[in-house]
Amino acid sequence: MQGFGRNMLLAAGVLALVAGAYMVGRQQGGTVNPNSGNPATVAAVEVASPPKSPAPAPATAPAETKSPAPLRSGGLSEPLAGRDARQLLQTAPSAAAGGAKGRFTHFRVGNRNVKAMHASGNQVWVGTSSGVIRYEVDKDDYKLFDVRNGSLVANGVFHVGKLGEKISVGTYGGGLSLYDPATEKWETFNIPQGLADAFVYGVLQAKNGDVWIATWSGANRIVGGNLKDRASWRTYTVENTQGGLPNDWVYGLAEGLNGDIWMATEGGVALFREEKWQHWTHKDGVGAPYDKVKSQNEFDSDPGQVSSHHARQKQEQGLSEVTTAYNPNYIISLAVDAKGGVWCGTWGAGLSHFDGKSWINQTRDDGLPANHVFMLHLDDRQRLWVGTSGGLALRDDAGKFSVKTTADGLFSNNVFSMAFSADGSQWVGSYGGVARIFPEKTDQKP
Repeated sequence: MQGFGRNMLLAAGVLALVAGAYMVGRQQGGTVNPNSGNPATVAAVEVASPPKSPAPAPATAPAETKSPAPLRSGGLSEPLAGRDARQLLQTAPSAAAGGAKGRFTHFRVGNRNVKAMHASGNQVWVGTSSGVIRYEVDKDDYKLFDVRNGSLVANGVFHVGKLGEKISVGTYGGGLSLYDPATEKWETFNIPQGLADAFVYGVLQAKNGDVWIATWSGANRIVGGNLKDRASWRTYTVENTQGGLPNDWVYGLAEGLNGDIWMATEGGVALFREEKWQHWTHKDGVGAPYDKVKSQNEFDSDPGQVSSHHARQKQEQGLSEVTTAYNPNYIISLAVDAKGGVWCGTWGAGLSHFDGKSWINQTRDDGLPANHVFMLHLDDRQRLWVGTSGGLALRDDAGKFSVKTTADGLFSNNVFSMAFSADGSQWVGSYGGVARIFPEKTDQKP
């Protein structure tokens, strides 16, 4: 992507972050008033006055913030450098306070997004726009990995997962970093090693051993999975797949039945099957029509007015009449269930499902809390969790949704990531923090 376009996108990201800061405000089920006279409360959640309803910008890299870290138990804020990393994750008392339901704990990360989480054994890895945090659940202990301590090349984190025995971290502009728990050392793979782009949005190890990496400049495939073998690296783009990959901005990866590799892109969803490509867009049924959802869109700003990339995209994809944050071809999140069903979260066009023959879309009219779907997560029972700009929804087999919001313990209604730890706790990442929701029937105390 050209430098000018990326700078414009970063500007859009700044607007989205400011808006997100305003929407963060629920702690323990209570509402934080940004105009209250309690300076500790205001500083702790870092609330800012927003511009009028700016659109979310999940694709853009987050603006680096120089804001102080959040308060610990009302104490003074300190710069991030030199602080004990365990103070980055702040915990609030767990209770059903302020009318909130259930038992939960909040962890604050200040003026930062929590775009990715991964649970492994007794550890929960939290990817933020200021580094990745390893939280030891059983020990209540934390460690921050970032640029300052030499762990990462860039602090913005969009992906955290498992790659073999290592933890994989995809960053905004710093490539792919791998953490080896055995040696406690980090290794970074970037463009010189074969990476298509330094912005990494997803990593997948397929059952056949291949490793796939989603980037802003196409998808990488490392045949056999040996990242250190430069000859094993392949890069797939719109150009070299003759349009089979519909867009070079790849945001998600999932493996389907029989080795199928599915990809979420900014121009539709793609399938790589037996060395051949196929893709689907709004013209094929992906995403609800604009006329159906435009009145439901709470974000009334036009990204095309802020970003030259989005302005060009609107023209290319026939969206000139769109004046809100809506693009049905923009697949933000992706999941494939055990039956081979493909689930796509869109940017303002709801949740889409493909059964191999046709697409079905669900929106707020069907009980979805919002039509911007940032996250999809299939749990070990194959239940689909849907993270939106209006809360977290659980979809049942009949297609009905049960919804959790800040009233049920979420830190914020913008849900970007989720994981389940070994004790059954549900961890939900959003702007400004993480909510840990405890299992309903348990004697465990937080």
